[in-house]
Amino acid sequence: MKTTRLEAFSDAVIAILITIMVLELKIPQGEDIAALLPTLPLFLGYVLSFVFLAIYWNNHHHLLQVADHVDGRILWANMHLLFWLSLVPVTTAWMAETHFAMIPTAFYGVVLLLAAISYSFLVMAINAHSDANHLLRKAIGRDFKGKVSIAIYVLAVVLTGVHQWISLALYALVALMWLIPDRRIERVLGH
Repeated sequence: MKTTRLEAFSDAVIAILITIMVLELKIPQGEDIAALLPTLPLFLGYVLSFVFLAIYWNNHHHLLQVADHVDGRILWANMHLLFWLSLVPVTTAWMAETHFAMIPTAFYGVVLLLAAISYSFLVMAINAHSDANHLLRKAIGRDFKGKVSIAIYVLAVVLTGVHQWISLALYALVALMWLIPDRRIERVLGH
């Protein structure tokens, strides 16, 4: 199968997830600036999760540039990634509605961690595909950035027991690390 069908399906899922998240935002009850305060936690959670979904969308696009075809392993690895990403709206809402309480913030981090691990599985599946493996290995190398991200997520989840704002700062750090789409693949493809 060509990659276009996989890309179109993944694009649609991520677009739906963003739409679900924006529908969770509440209309402020009032006309002054103070009316925005109760909506601030949900808005901040939305911004963080929107950035994560945008990062996955961008890097997923770059990743699939190295593959001409997909096989069953790639399809299931992609579905595994989409499963974890599909939990982002509910964990975002739970975390925000509880004003970033420890358990919801830790659970949010677990979802981010498992999404990162599943993205690594997708990279491995594409890497194992004979058409793409040389380009992807050359681009990704040992994937230091991916491994550091996973380690930061683990640390962030553990540190929710100390204070959830530390965890949120670490989640934001990972987002900052990945904010610019993965240029390693662009360099190998010569774009």
